[in-house]
Amino acid sequence: MSTVTMILAGLLVLALTAFLAYRALDMAYERRIASYQNKLLKNQVDEVHNVYLTMRGWRHDYHNHMQSVKAYLAMDNLEEARAYLDALEQDLDDINLLFNTGNINADAILNSKISLAIKKGIRVDYKATVPGELGVSDIDLCVVIGNLIDNAVEACEKVEPDHQFIRLYIGVLRGNLYLSVTNATCEQTRKLDEEYVTTKRGNHGHGLKRINNIVHKYDGFINRKNEPGVFVTEIMLPL
Repeated sequence: MSTVTMILAGLLVLALTAFLAYRALDMAYERRIASYQNKLLKNQVDEVHNVYLTMRGWRHDYHNHMQSVKAYLAMDNLEEARAYLDALEQDLDDINLLFNTGNINADAILNSKISLAIKKGIRVDYKATVPGELGVSDIDLCVVIGNLIDNAVEACEKVEPDHQFIRLYIGVLRGNLYLSVTNATCEQTRKLDEEYVTTKRGNHGHGLKRINNIVHKYDGFINRKNEPGVFVTEIMLPL
């Protein structure tokens, strides 16, 4: 074997080793990010789920609560009636049930995320219907919805308050679960999908990659549009 051939072979081995090492590190990084986000998401879903069930329980006990208040009023015991109502108000503080899609997990994440967006002063228009049974796992569905709304809120926060908006639509279209999120953005240029994802950094970039990975996992479809002042994401996932 000639010296040149040996050098080329050595360089090839070094290049292959470097590639494999980079690939292993990249995969390990993606696994850590996925594990971390899944852990955060599970905790959030569990928390919101519990709040949702508490709210349903309060509705179930509504008549009992009203009877108790009426009893205090009938005895002219205004202090007790006021204290009872204050306790109920505390239980309902910060609970805003906006969604009843038909899927409890979707309701939990949507109520949590959209309520927070509204609390931030962002104008939100929404309509959502989700089948109770899906071909997508609960965790994956919540990852997609959560990241879509988080990214939309993050984009709106960089826009003047009067121009902040989010439009959300979820429904069944042609045998698929269709999700569409439109939001205000300060970005003015159109970007290709892969360029847009790879140029983002931090939580936004991780969120975009997580959405892409899940859509590809289920052989779904994703489309992003970046018009002046408006960003749109459309996703279709098989039922």
